[in-house]
Amino acid sequence: MATFKPFQAVRPKSEYSHLVASRPYDVLNSLEAKKEAEGNDISFLRVVKPEIDLPVGIDPYSDAVYQQGALKYSELKERKVLIQDSQPCFYIYRLTMKGRMQTGITGCCSFEEYYDGKIKKHELTRTVKENDRVNHVETMNANAEPVFFSYRNNPEISNLIELITQDKSEYDFVSDDDVRHELWIVKDLINISLIESLFREVPALYVADGHHRTAAAARVGKERKENNINHDGSEEYNYFLAVLFSDKELEILDYNRVVRDLNGHTPEEFLEALSENFLIEQVPDRYKPKKKGEFGLFVDAKWFRLQAISKISSESVVENLDVSYLSDHVLEPVLGITDLRKDERIDFVGGIRGLKELEMRVDSGEMAAAFSLFPVSMSELLSIADDGQIMPPKTTWFEPKLRSGLFIHELV
Repeated sequence: MATFKPFQAVRPKSEYSHLVASRPYDVLNSLEAKKEAEGNDISFLRVVKPEIDLPVGIDPYSDAVYQQGALKYSELKERKVLIQDSQPCFYIYRLTMKGRMQTGITGCCSFEEYYDGKIKKHELTRTVKENDRVNHVETMNANAEPVFFSYRNNPEISNLIELITQDKSEYDFVSDDDVRHELWIVKDLINISLIESLFREVPALYVADGHHRTAAAARVGKERKENNINHDGSEEYNYFLAVLFSDKELEILDYNRVVRDLNGHTPEEFLEALSENFLIEQVPDRYKPKKKGEFGLFVDAKWFRLQAISKISSESVVENLDVSYLSDHVLEPVLGITDLRKDERIDFVGGIRGLKELEMRVDSGEMAAAFSLFPVSMSELLSIADDGQIMPPKTTWFEPKLRSGLFIHELV
């Protein structure tokens, strides 16, 4: 059912892999990326965040930025920092963070299957961000960064991965965030054919992280198909770069909320309003929810444990999510925040930053209150995607993040 094919990756020579590999374009802002790439002229941040090599304040969506990224990419190839494999391969990519491993297979997926619904999504995209990635792909003529997909566990695929990873890896390094990255190149034609056939038995793929990159890659493929009178389906633009992980390999972290004001309420009035839908208990330290229906609240320099009083009986998985309960019982009726995608009174903090980050945002005076949430499960994510439903914005945070620059898929 799922099309998954090998490709000729452009990738770093082994001795450069740890220097080239960078965090994804959307994890760092321009200033953070500039600082992280300082002193490293082959960091892939110079390709995916090319504004860091241009004057401060330049519009990150300007043509000059995309052209700078393409120029840097060409330079890295000319310097032989990046090389291209001579034959189509699959690539096994393993990340180990705090003792937990997740191992995926890197290859290319069909843009047609995104539009056919065989590649399932659970989030909406924003046009400006989607256009940004389209321009980046078109200017580079390549998928510079992979998308992060999942699939329901297949024991045969897992066994094959285990067999292949018994050999020595091509790359093995620890990035500055203490994540170990290992890469194996699958050149053997028998294993390549087996991987392709096993994924044909996988009924669907799921976008875990990278909805904008996925939508952009599919748009590029669709537009190139429509503009090519000699299109025959074999062109590289029909496919885009992805790393596929079994759902059993992945862990979703919490994605927390901070709000700028209490909508005219004093902290005491705010807590009183919340008492209609929550049991409220002040706690002595930061509170990380231990189960569904629990929330942490930091307001007025104090932490509280909130326990939802009522359970939602809806059959909709989305309506039963804690993020939905928070919106329905706090953000909308009490704080007047109705559009999570556009309202500037709310911001979102990935769980990797910890609860200390929530305290800091409130104690600094930037925000008035923070909510810690229990993370969504992979089974909830898959069920929502299967039902064709959409999660509220900023619901899932995956760690560890894939490093960019370890493999690039050129469209010609």
